[in-house]
Amino acid sequence: MIGKLTGTLLEKNPPQILIDCHGVGYEVDVPMSTFYNLPGAGEKVSLLTHFVVREDAQILYGFGSAPEREAFRQLIKISGVGPRTALSVLSGMSVADLSQAISAQDSGRIVKVPGIGKKTAERLLLELKGKLGADLNLASGGPVQSDVQSDIQQALMALGYSEKDAAAALKALPADVGVSEGIKLALKALAK
Repeated sequence: MIGKLTGTLLEKNPPQILIDCHGVGYEVDVPMSTFYNLPGAGEKVSLLTHFVVREDAQILYGFGSAPEREAFRQLIKISGVGPRTALSVLSGMSVADLSQAISAQDSGRIVKVPGIGKKTAERLLLELKGKLGADLNLASGGPVQSDVQSDIQQALMALGYSEKDAAAALKALPADVGVSEGIKLALKALAK
C-alpha cells in the first residue's frame, strides 16, 4: 500500500519517528539499525516502508535499505513472529549478521536478541533457510555458500572447530568437492 516515504524528519523517539510528507505527518516504527543512520530533525529523509493493517491498529514500518525491508517481510511470514518481534531481530543484529546466522544455522547468535528464545530462534533458522541467507548474501555482496559448503562448515563446527577456522578451511577446498571428501580435505588442512 505505502511503499516509500520521503519528507522532513520531525521527531525521533526510538523506535518511532515522525515524517512530514507535504503536510501529512506519518508515524513510522523503525529498527534501531535504521534509526542510528537517520539525519537530524528538520532534515530530509527517505525510507522504504511496510504497512501492516490489524484489527486494532494500522502501523507503518520504515527501513533504510531494501535488504532490511525484505528481511522484515520474510520474518513476519513465520508463524509466531509478528512485526514487533521482526523489528526486534533487525534492531538486535544487522541484515548481514542475520544472513550469516541463517547460512550457518547458528541459533546462538539469534538468541542474543532480546525477546528471542531458543525455540523461536530455531524456528527462524528452519523457516528462513534457503529463503533469506543466500538472497541476502547476494544483496550485501558477500560470499554465497552452497549447501555442500554449508554442510562441510557445520560438520567442522560440530567437531569443535570455530566458525572462523571452518570458514578458512572452506576457502582452500576445490569448488566441485563433495561433502565427505570436503570434510576430509578440510580436516587435513586444519591439522597442519
